[in-house]
Amino acid sequence: MSFHAALTEFLQHLKYERNMSAHTLRNYESDLDQFAQFLFSIEKCDDYPIEQIDRLTIREWMANLHASGRKKSSIARKLASLRTLFQFLIREGKLESNPAKMVATPKIERKLPTHLSMEDAVRFIEMPDLSTDLGRRDRAILEFLYATGIRVGELVNVNLSDIDVRERTARVFGKRRKERIVPFHDHALQALMLYLDTTRPTFLANAPLAERDAKACFLNYQGTRITTRSVGRMIDKYIKQCADVHKISPHSLRHTFATHMLDSGADLRDIQELLGHARLSTTQIYTQVSMEKMIDVYSKAHPKA
Repeated sequence: MSFHAALTEFLQHLKYERNMSAHTLRNYESDLDQFAQFLFSIEKCDDYPIEQIDRLTIREWMANLHASGRKKSSIARKLASLRTLFQFLIREGKLESNPAKMVATPKIERKLPTHLSMEDAVRFIEMPDLSTDLGRRDRAILEFLYATGIRVGELVNVNLSDIDVRERTARVFGKRRKERIVPFHDHALQALMLYLDTTRPTFLANAPLAERDAKACFLNYQGTRITTRSVGRMIDKYIKQCADVHKISPHSLRHTFATHMLDSGADLRDIQELLGHARLSTTQIYTQVSMEKMIDVYSKAHPKA
């Protein structure tokens, strides 16, 4: 079986059988395309039998990635993508062994997630100017992200029908289209209703009738569904305006939500459910963040520390 044929079949499997998000699909395709380009360059060909790929070729690729300055986390992800491809082919009966499993994953130092203090989070979220349409939209987005802890990719896919104003809950679809219900508080509800009543109709009217996205909750100025890239640019804009708040990413609001919930006494399993983590071990990194904070407080407060 050729590598191109195997890759096409694998991507179809991820899209239609495993219901992976467009973002995850792009990552898999990018990682495996990079391996294909390397493979074809060293073999001087346009395609290659996948059953002839061995661990030495994969190790050579990883060495090439390292020499080009790739981070260990990036190399580890690419290796994981290759392993998943081979594992799929084994299940389909098209390969007998997984050569990528015989290659060690680079050791990665696990960094603690970046988050804001409670004071900085409030100050940052209140940055948008509520006298403007964009400011009201941005405030609703920031309040909603901090109130629910959902991923930005989940936020942009929220539809009006997913929001229950009476119960203050939203239905979101996480990785592999796994559905969950998340609650939000009064501050988020007020910001959301202000946006829905005053700004969203204006934005929707800006789009030609054929291009309007009447289902989407959060719209851009052109009246179409906002993108994750637009949310990232919006957050960067307010970071520059908010003095003394360190650089964060859109995902940092999710980390901030989880850390503050844990600091306030929420059970770890409840946080896992709210975040939509499949494994508790993924959520447990926030206990390390809280422990570091507790040690810092102890060191500053105890007379003999």
